[in-house]
Amino acid sequence: MTNPRETDLYPPIKAFLEDQGYVVKAEVGAADVVAIRGAEPPVVVELKLGFSLALFHQCLARLKVADDVYLAVARQPGKRFAKAVKDNVTLARRLGLGLITVRLSDGLVEVHCDPGPYAPRKNTKRQAMLLREFARRQGDPNDGGQTRAGLVTAYRQDALKLAVFLFEAGASKGADVARATGVSAATRMMRDDHYGWFEKVDKGVYGLTPTGAEAVATAGRILGAG
Repeated sequence: MTNPRETDLYPPIKAFLEDQGYVVKAEVGAADVVAIRGAEPPVVVELKLGFSLALFHQCLARLKVADDVYLAVARQPGKRFAKAVKDNVTLARRLGLGLITVRLSDGLVEVHCDPGPYAPRKNTKRQAMLLREFARRQGDPNDGGQTRAGLVTAYRQDALKLAVFLFEAGASKGADVARATGVSAATRMMRDDHYGWFEKVDKGVYGLTPTGAEAVATAGRILGAG
């Protein structure tokens, strides 16, 4: 379908709701679609070709007149849209909204979630990881809005401690580096060498690469921030 319009979503939505026994009308007050079944409370659907913050704002406004509010968007092919649906289902649930997609090529209507109160379950494993990273992080070296690529983690701070030690002491045994820096996983970290800072020069002995030497220049900011 070329140049689809928001109004193209209405016939499939209308047919879908009518199949469930609703009487459906468009453009009632500020709502795009209103459906009523007997004495039940009204169902409101807001139509848009794609996800947007404005669509969520509209749906939240409709919660003032109806408990059951859905946002409906045109379904697109591909993994990117599938991920967008997944992410927006999470948001819709948290806001107490329903989410519908409409495949305009054949009118297929799919309900991904229904309106209602939502209480997300805490992921205790992820919470523990968050608290562990917080506890291990030395100081507060990040800016609060930087990209993940430039993020300073506790792991990076530990690796930098190893680099600083090798810069000052020269190639050393892993056990000696661990003892001097307090980083118990020193040998494994130097062996894994995620940042390209370390090189094995003998059995159990590691030195610093030129890249590692350059990283030492950031030690003051990353290890001394607080």
